[in-house]
Amino acid sequence: MFQDMNSMLNQSMEPFKALVEIQTKMLEELTRQQMECTKACIDATMQQAKELQKCQNPGDLLTLQQAYAKELEETLKAANQQNLKALTEAREAMQKLTQGTFEAFTGKK
Repeated sequence: MFQDMNSMLNQSMEPFKALVEIQTKMLEELTRQQMECTKACIDATMQQAKELQKCQNPGDLLTLQQAYAKELEETLKAANQQNLKALTEAREAMQKLTQGTFEAFTGKK
């Protein structure tokens, strides 16, 4: 009897375990992406600081600042797209999991 109850409990917990796994993978991916984005921004800032020494006039400085801003914008846009992709994939996996679990409980497909 205890084994049957334990088996039923484990079976009923499977969707929650799967949900935690989906969320864990999503958070790991988001963390990895944010670390890459932060590194890219720091690298761009350091490169900007090196290039500042080469500026001879205000026009050079303006061109350098525009290139720096464009690079940061592209980096942040790419990070945003990657974040949205990771969130969308997690949402879809969660929807599939909840739909499958709901159908298992209701007996519908």
